[in-house]
Amino acid sequence: MKLRPLFILLSLLLSLATSADRAPRNCLNSWAPNPGALDFPKGFGVNIHFTDAQPGEIKMIAAAGFRWVRMDFKWDATERERGVYDFSAYQRLLSSLDQYGIRALFILDYGNPLYDGGTPPRTETSRQAFARWAVAAARTFAGRGVLWELYNEPNIRIFWPPRPNVDEYVALAIAVARAFRAAVPNEKLIGPATSGNDFPFLESCFKAGLLDYLSAVSVHPYRRSDPESVVNEYCYLREMIARYRVPANRVSERLSDPAEIPIISSEWGYSSVWRGISEDRQSEILAREFLTNTANGIPISIWYDWHDDGLDASEPEYHFGVARNAYQANREQIYDPKPAYAAARTLLSHFDSYVFQRRLDVKNESDYVLEFSKGGDFRFAAWTTTSAHRVLIPSDTATFTIIKHTGETAGSVSAYQGTLSIVVSSSPVYLIRR
Repeated sequence: MKLRPLFILLSLLLSLATSADRAPRNCLNSWAPNPGALDFPKGFGVNIHFTDAQPGEIKMIAAAGFRWVRMDFKWDATERERGVYDFSAYQRLLSSLDQYGIRALFILDYGNPLYDGGTPPRTETSRQAFARWAVAAARTFAGRGVLWELYNEPNIRIFWPPRPNVDEYVALAIAVARAFRAAVPNEKLIGPATSGNDFPFLESCFKAGLLDYLSAVSVHPYRRSDPESVVNEYCYLREMIARYRVPANRVSERLSDPAEIPIISSEWGYSSVWRGISEDRQSEILAREFLTNTANGIPISIWYDWHDDGLDASEPEYHFGVARNAYQANREQIYDPKPAYAAARTLLSHFDSYVFQRRLDVKNESDYVLEFSKGGDFRFAAWTTTSAHRVLIPSDTATFTIIKHTGETAGSVSAYQGTLSIVVSSSPVYLIRR
């Protein structure tokens, strides 16, 4: 959750460049089912910036198909007197989410002016105070399916001033994790929520033993390039996790499944006013980002952001939302949906409960044809990262309805001599068997 000045954007771009340099160029295990991943059903969501929703707001989030929200759980807002905690605002938020079957990913984050002047917790006193507060929060909401994320983007200076320090972050994270293990062992911790796939920062966390405590590794894979470019980075990160995870003789000490520590994409979006990005382009990218994550074993994907944060077209930070900024009272849709909202609703409705099976080989690495199945039914999602062209998809004689990524029907196609012939473009289409 961020408001990035220019120097933060520059540090993020440097981090992403480092990630790309460290990641393998080709990953043999990409675009393959990942049966070892933890089960996070209905794993798509959005970041929000409120505890008290506008009337109709949670309903509109649910109507798009989102089943998670990610929200700051701020230390300074909930402990205003030492040792006295007020979680009532988050109680209200969770109650409103419960009505629509939406789960919460809460970020345990930021400093508190009661300790160390509000800086990130970097002394033993402030770390222990943070851990006591975090345990009190987890006890309050125990058993309600909350995921607890250990801080937000501690690898950039806007959130860990005056400069990031991985040793300070690890000391805080392990203090919280040990307190969780002792007091609320069934509550799930994830982290470190890095800005970008910051491999040096992540590896330092793993070397220090943080994987002993995490149920998942969370990252924020922001980039200006196509979302499919993340795949090799996920592969590299999985290999790193495998190298550093808890040895077999210490499995009983870990909170998570010893067989797999999954990767969660807990914040990632594209501004609709970035250069080369429009609202229509943003909607294409949302669908492709979610499909890419699904087909690469990412059990939870959180899109940044729910609705735009402002109106100024010259400020990219204001335009990550799937809906526009202005609240419209007394309407069914209380925010005007952007094309990205329709893209989310279309994808999440047409592929609800379907399981990724395989990426089909259509003889071009830039073409993506993904097969999903549920029971005896199957359907496809197809697109390309190059210019529009025709592809041949191996299939039987079934007939398919073609659905555009924003929900409009675009005719039908029938197999001929064992293949389907369709035109693919940067806008995904879905083939729904009749």
